[in-house]
Amino acid sequence: MKLQKNGTLAGLKTLHGGKITGEKIKLREKKLSDARADYRWQCDPELAKLDAAPMLIMPFALYLLDYTSVAHEYDHYRYPLAVETLDGKHIGNCTAYDIDEKRGEAQIGIMIGNRDYWDKGYGVDVITTLVNYVFQNSSLSRLYLKTLDWNIRAQKCFAKCGFVPCGSLKKDGYSFMLMELMRDRWEKRQSSLHESR
Repeated sequence: MKLQKNGTLAGLKTLHGGKITGEKIKLREKKLSDARADYRWQCDPELAKLDAAPMLIMPFALYLLDYTSVAHEYDHYRYPLAVETLDGKHIGNCTAYDIDEKRGEAQIGIMIGNRDYWDKGYGVDVITTLVNYVFQNSSLSRLYLKTLDWNIRAQKCFAKCGFVPCGSLKKDGYSFMLMELMRDRWEKRQSSLHESR
């Protein structure tokens, strides 16, 4: 179950420079030139808090070494993508990870690092675009995520995309709400959208 450079994992293929286009954004494969923005976002205390992660404190030179080695790995259960505006500005990242073909599921995550794009519908478009792509191009039947139990804004975003609460989790001192979207629910939403057009 390794995602090789020219291979697939649960049907998800490398984009080979292509992009997945939503209404407001494009998703593309991560590249080395994303490192500076990713570093800045991981050093931001507010973004770290929203991500339930420690704030990054290592120097950029060390971060870049690690970033370069990870960028060349294709043997993990992750499908990381960069988020760009339609005119090509890198504003965040999203990922399908913990991909489990046997169980037919994957976890997804999102971060809009550029605050200029908060509360303007970009998060909903990123999640919708990622979910549509994964369900259209993979054998997965369930996508799930975790969000901090106090992060109402994120929960509303995920609910708009069809995710429903499915439990709770306490981990590393944080309390999370778990949310999921099953393929059959996604298919019904897609049918409803097409009928309303």
